[in-house]
Amino acid sequence: MKLDTKDFEARMKKTIAAYSDNLSTIRAGRANPDVLKRITVDYYGSPTPISSIAEIKVADARTITITAWDKSIMRGIEKAILTSDLGINPQNDGSVIRLSFPPTTEERRRELSKQISKMGEDAKVAIRNIRRDATDTIKSMKKNSEMTEDEAKSSEKSVQDLTDKYVKEVDTVTAAKTKEIMEI
Repeated sequence: MKLDTKDFEARMKKTIAAYSDNLSTIRAGRANPDVLKRITVDYYGSPTPISSIAEIKVADARTITITAWDKSIMRGIEKAILTSDLGINPQNDGSVIRLSFPPTTEERRRELSKQISKMGEDAKVAIRNIRRDATDTIKSMKKNSEMTEDEAKSSEKSVQDLTDKYVKEVDTVTAAKTKEIMEI
């Protein structure tokens, strides 16, 4: 009986999705509403994402506007942005909050590129940990006589092929994001 790798492949896909999601929150000089994804506002006692209580629009290449549906929460949104790690001072005129993204310097782009590479390495480590879990399962099944030596070798090769595929995908995503940042 060969190991069913569907579960391990699904976990690897989730790792890639989480990595891509993390990359979308990196501020790279262009206005990108995804940078606000992780910022929550205390709205009537519960932490609420900004996108749930306001309209977020990209006004131009370097500006995001936030228009709250409830004007009384404007101060809370402004405070949440200021206390986040976004590094941008919001301009609040009472009805609209504007976020102006400054152009990134060469030094900042290199710093972001290193950060992306580190995140990519972390994603690869997560994928390799999934591979380790799979090989531990294979060894356990072989020890319990649930699979033969040939089936174990075949299963290990399948798991390694999956690992190689998803590590290569991490490299592709990393290269694309690095290229995007360096071209700004």
